[in-house]
Amino acid sequence: MPIALFVLGLTVFSLGTTEFMIAGLLPELAAGFGVSVPDAGLLISLFAVGVVIGAPTMTMLTARVPKKATLVTLLVVFVLGESLAAAAPSYGVLMVARVLTAISHGAFFGIGAVVAANLVPEEKKARAIAIMFGGLTIATIAGVPLGTFIGQHFGWRATFWAVAVLGLISLVGVSTLIPHQPRGEQPGIRNELSAFANPKVWLALATTMLSQAGLYAAYTYIAPLLINVTEFPKTAVAPLLMLFGVGSFLGTVLGGKFADRGLMTTLTVGLVLLSGMLLLFSVTAHNGAAMIATLALFGVASFLINPALQTRVMNESAGAPTLTSASNISAFNIGNALGPWLAGLGISSGLGYLAPSWIGAALAGAALLTALVGVAADQRQRRAAATSTAAGARSEPAVSSS
Repeated sequence: MPIALFVLGLTVFSLGTTEFMIAGLLPELAAGFGVSVPDAGLLISLFAVGVVIGAPTMTMLTARVPKKATLVTLLVVFVLGESLAAAAPSYGVLMVARVLTAISHGAFFGIGAVVAANLVPEEKKARAIAIMFGGLTIATIAGVPLGTFIGQHFGWRATFWAVAVLGLISLVGVSTLIPHQPRGEQPGIRNELSAFANPKVWLALATTMLSQAGLYAAYTYIAPLLINVTEFPKTAVAPLLMLFGVGSFLGTVLGGKFADRGLMTTLTVGLVLLSGMLLLFSVTAHNGAAMIATLALFGVASFLINPALQTRVMNESAGAPTLTSASNISAFNIGNALGPWLAGLGISSGLGYLAPSWIGAALAGAALLTALVGVAADQRQRRAAATSTAAGARSEPAVSSS
């Protein structure tokens, strides 16, 4: 695989770390600005909103700009945003900085996925995207815990400065190692928008949103489940979440390999596994050893589908995949917000800490349904193409004899 793919993976590690590290720094941020912990938590919600809006918007604005130049520009914005956050004199300035980094974050994911796919032959696209997205899973395993450690021992500003340095390293790597793409390969906004006329694009986006809503419905409330239902000590939560992260990394690697062999098969099987793991929590949550195994498998199933989700939406946007790729990143983040909200409603209604896994299973099941509708649409398209080919073959003798 080209070294440029690993440069993209390093960049995604930086982006993923800044996205998730706020959760581990909420007490320090709240104390630093004199706000409540829930108010500090708005930094997470605001970031998600910035990604949802910024990813497609920035992609449209840069539709005619070469992709490498766009990636470089986005990383400059990212570094500036992280630096502004590190030096923020007020909570309001920090919120502005988070929006800046969110806009660059979402657009980089969408455009970077297209660049990654263009670096390899057709049969290796999903694996290329898996390498890039692997940086996100490594961020959950190492980047977020390390960022929390730095923030707790050296202050929250040090964490933002550290990520800014990572961003600078990524900027140098992208500037020097990502190859330029010919100008002729840059479609205009009209071509990018035309991809949304394909119903299968909307099915793919719905599958992404619902699957991520199912995942994050359960994952957001996994700590109270482990403590209050499985009765693990609080000190065990961090290692167990790291175990989930290891599983997610393995799932990403396997998902890329399997998706190149059978994309929709990988997606549908992965969604069946995800639904099954979420339902399994109800059985294993009361047994420590069983819960450890379930959590690891949950990590594998959760990220097994990601390369297929991103590749699917790009495949259905032939000739103009950049905007739909960025829109898929928005779909990821809509799911990230929707799932925890629905799970929170379940807990608030008195259903307990197993409610998020039931709600997550229902959402994953809905994602499976949209994926199966997509499979059916593929089959109808192939049958129509075969019928058209056969009709053309039958008409050839009549044409030649006239």
